[in-house]
Amino acid sequence: MLKRDEAVLVFIDVQGKLHEIMDRKGMLDGNLSRLIECAKVLEIPILGTEQIPEKLGSTNEPFKTLLADISMIGKSAFSCCDEPKFMEAFHAAGKQQALLIGIETHICVYQTAIDLLEGGFDVFVVADAVSSRSPENKALALHAMRDAGAKIIPTETVLFSLLRDAADPCFKEILKLIK
Repeated sequence: MLKRDEAVLVFIDVQGKLHEIMDRKGMLDGNLSRLIECAKVLEIPILGTEQIPEKLGSTNEPFKTLLADISMIGKSAFSCCDEPKFMEAFHAAGKQQALLIGIETHICVYQTAIDLLEGGFDVFVVADAVSSRSPENKALALHAMRDAGAKIIPTETVLFSLLRDAADPCFKEILKLIK
């Protein structure tokens, strides 16, 4: 089960022209925003990455603004885990669960998920907050990550799993993210 005190939100490579051509971009962007806002309300650490930002550009809006207080970690490797600064930050967070969102599902998200699983971490991939240019590539990657041991869940499941109880003082704020 996903737990608020064990989770880190990992925002992967939502940048440049590549982000603009993602399948179901509107749904992706809405869910990315919801998850970032949820993490902030519930005080869940957020790590963000940018794939070769000098070539692909920086994180796109509105995420650049939403994540203004987060230092984005540049990388050239597809897996976030192959970037030492990412792993330092991940270990420094002291959490066991990685909640993966971003692009592209079948490349950077997939490789990061597999590496984290191999490192003994619990991996949750938010199915409607990851995307690829091709829906077929996304579907195949989600199946492969599930087969490897990742939990594949939707945004609303994440929000309510992290909240756990309607009596939680944050319930009304989280509910606003869904409506």
